[in-house]
Amino acid sequence: MKSLSGSIVCITGASSGIGLACAREFARHGARLLLAARRKDKLETLATELKQQHKTETSLLQLDVRDHAAVESAFTALPAAWQAIEILVNNAGLSRGFDKLHEGSVQDWEEMIDTNVKGLLYVSRSVIPGMVARNKGTIVNIGSIAGHDVYPRGNVYCATKFAVDALTKGMRMDLLDTPVRVCTVDPGLVETEFSIVRFRGDESRAKTVYQNLQPLTPEDIADAVLYSATRPPHVQIAEMIVMPTAQASPTMVHRTT
Repeated sequence: MKSLSGSIVCITGASSGIGLACAREFARHGARLLLAARRKDKLETLATELKQQHKTETSLLQLDVRDHAAVESAFTALPAAWQAIEILVNNAGLSRGFDKLHEGSVQDWEEMIDTNVKGLLYVSRSVIPGMVARNKGTIVNIGSIAGHDVYPRGNVYCATKFAVDALTKGMRMDLLDTPVRVCTVDPGLVETEFSIVRFRGDESRAKTVYQNLQPLTPEDIADAVLYSATRPPHVQIAEMIVMPTAQASPTMVHRTT
């Protein structure tokens, strides 16, 4: 494993779920962490935890990745000591609603597209040029199996994750003449706030998604992200699909009774 001691790792959506687990995993391996999320209080709690447990140096960005001007301003204003980002984890994302397309909410669609697609683009556009200039960097985009197979009522969410898959492949092609690596980790069912957000706080409905099976944990995905980011420089983990053993596709899940 490549040493991460002192390396700057930028993680979006770092206040919960997969992003938070990634922060803990990279902190455990000695990285310096640039953590971005909308909920500053949660970032501050996480930073305190990581400093106490691992003496981790952190810099916090209260940031909504949907806001292009805010993203551009935040990364342009980074102190010199935090500019040399070596690893970017594009994790910020969400799903809203579970409706048939012709019954869906335009507001839900816009929130998913703005976060999952535009947000990834805005952050990548701010960070990647520095990686190219320094001839060093790894990008890990958090996709989904929903970016490989569409499922009923997943329409726009799936479309955004198909877009992440296409953008990841496009990045890899555009960076081919540089040492910068582009990876994607595409999870199946992971128990996070994902379903609570999708169902707008309906926890009982969210629990049914993971009922009678053992889903992945955020830590499982963080482990995959760490692996992708710490291979030798000549190794690029282009795509990693990670699912629970009880899942074969977005629509095929074995549940015990």
